[in-house]
Amino acid sequence: MLRNVPPSYTVAPNMTGRERVTADAAERGLDIEIVERIQARSLEEAASILGIAPSSIVKSLVVKRSDDTFLFALVPGDRQIAWAKLRAVVGVNKLQLPSAEVALANTGYERGTITPLGSTTAWPVFADSRIVGQRLTLGAGEHGLSAFVDADALIAAYDATVADITDELQPRT
Repeated sequence: MLRNVPPSYTVAPNMTGRERVTADAAERGLDIEIVERIQARSLEEAASILGIAPSSIVKSLVVKRSDDTFLFALVPGDRQIAWAKLRAVVGVNKLQLPSAEVALANTGYERGTITPLGSTTAWPVFADSRIVGQRLTLGAGEHGLSAFVDADALIAAYDATVADITDELQPRT
């Protein structure tokens, strides 16, 4: 059964990101633990604050297809999207990261808080194979929050496609 469908709970205009994440997780039968932390300026700083390795933080990246539809790519914090691999898995010849404004408009979340959980639109989820079997953390809908979750349960809850979609993180030039 595909579970990557819009949630049936009502997203009230005054719902916080945390409330949307929590409601969606509950609807999907997904156990999550939301942890408050001081705001971090980088993924590495967030990992240090949480006492975990950067690879245990999963970046939920919004990716735009050429037909103006989107998908989520779940990428370990110490890796980056391998565009050729992701294009092959998705079966398209063009993908790109949208602007922060477009990502916000299509998920309801600012960068650094994005998660498939509670997103205003349910997009397909593609998860890097390295997260399988891990307890990980990802955005929780608001700055200063992290959601801990079992990766296998998250993958199952979204009927996510699991594949090798990343490469080692390259230094920015």
